[in-house]
Amino acid sequence: MASRADNFASNLSLANFSKATELKNRIWFTVGALVVFRFLSFVPLPGVNPLVLQTLYSKTQGGILDIFNTFSGGSLQRMSLTALGIMPYITASIVVQLAASLHPALASLKKEGESGRQKLNQYTRYGAVGLTAIQGWVAASGLVAMGASNGLDVVVIPAMLFRITAVISLIGGTMFLLWLGEQITSRGIGNGTSLIIMAGIVAQMPTFISQLFEGGRSGSIGGFTIVMMVGLLVGLIIFIAFMERATRQLLIQYPKRASANGMMQADRSHLPLKLNTSGVIPPIFASSLLLLPLTITQFAGKSVSPDSFWGGAIIALNQYLGHGKPLYMGLYAAGIIFFCFFYTAVVFNPEETADNLKRNGGFIPGIRPGKNTATYLDYVLTRITVIGAAYITVVCVIPEWVIAQTGIRLFFAGGTSLLIVVNVTVDTITQIQSHLLAHQYGDLIKKARLKGRLR
Repeated sequence: MASRADNFASNLSLANFSKATELKNRIWFTVGALVVFRFLSFVPLPGVNPLVLQTLYSKTQGGILDIFNTFSGGSLQRMSLTALGIMPYITASIVVQLAASLHPALASLKKEGESGRQKLNQYTRYGAVGLTAIQGWVAASGLVAMGASNGLDVVVIPAMLFRITAVISLIGGTMFLLWLGEQITSRGIGNGTSLIIMAGIVAQMPTFISQLFEGGRSGSIGGFTIVMMVGLLVGLIIFIAFMERATRQLLIQYPKRASANGMMQADRSHLPLKLNTSGVIPPIFASSLLLLPLTITQFAGKSVSPDSFWGGAIIALNQYLGHGKPLYMGLYAAGIIFFCFFYTAVVFNPEETADNLKRNGGFIPGIRPGKNTATYLDYVLTRITVIGAAYITVVCVIPEWVIAQTGIRLFFAGGTSLLIVVNVTVDTITQIQSHLLAHQYGDLIKKARLKGRLR
């Protein structure tokens, strides 16, 4: 049965949106920040010839570069100031979270409250700077090497000077995006980091639509194929939205307490466990590991002879780990399932949750507090993670299979992009509804106070 708050939220009217001045200001600030992000994605690095770079990128598509290019909104393809996007910060935050769960000193920081979180955030920023410097140097060196191997003068300044200026520029661009994301979170609406990633993915949508309908006009793509793709896209979006909001509600019982009228009353609440606790991390990790060999071979260029042992190994890797290959699909699915269980075990600690419930006097009916509660939570979490892992695997593998069968780059970077877009959209809409709900409650409180004064 829905609670009064749920019924009240379901009756929210967007007619009150025009009265919510603070919410409108937050939305306009978010839109303006995202526009600034898109403008920066078209500012190239010093010393790069954009026209020659476009020719080079068309020859070296594929691999993990396409994923980073999608998440950065095409910035990597243009080698702009934000070519690396905000992915170094995401990688650093994942590493810090894993380290905080495994290292005792960092784990103690998590329990120190706000001061501990600030220290971990500072470590994450330091890690983001280091990763940006390393990835920037590798990207600059790879660009010089690939341009030379293909006979294209992509860089018009000395190679060493280009590497240094590229690293400095990329660090500045990534740190500016990080600051911009924090401003969106505090002064805008939604999570700034997630919105920046989603904006980069959505920016590729016009290219996908134009290619799809251009193929239909030229006859290279049949009308039935277009209809099937659009239907599959809509079906996956609805399925993802349904599964991301699905939770397993565990009933939590609290001991009887004296209420305002002197009667003893027992409190009840629910502990929600999401079916997809790990989020979008498993497909990102799995695809990154699988596409890493292909990316290394791209950066290696023609420096390795195909007749040598390493040359034969590289050719075999490209044959068996290509998009749509059975081995790639199998390893991709296995990697997603593994990281679903691994990351869920990292982000959710049943023992800690059981201790918090015991400390507050809560318990699950029929389960003894303490160790038995932790065992039960681990049992339930394992069962729902099986469903979550199967769901993510289906969402990520189906687009890869369609790409292999049709040869069309569907869904920008695959199911991972759809997961990110739907998740961020649902979270942002939820925050907008929360602001509208708070505004509507505020109006009710003002009316109640006014009636009280008139009496």
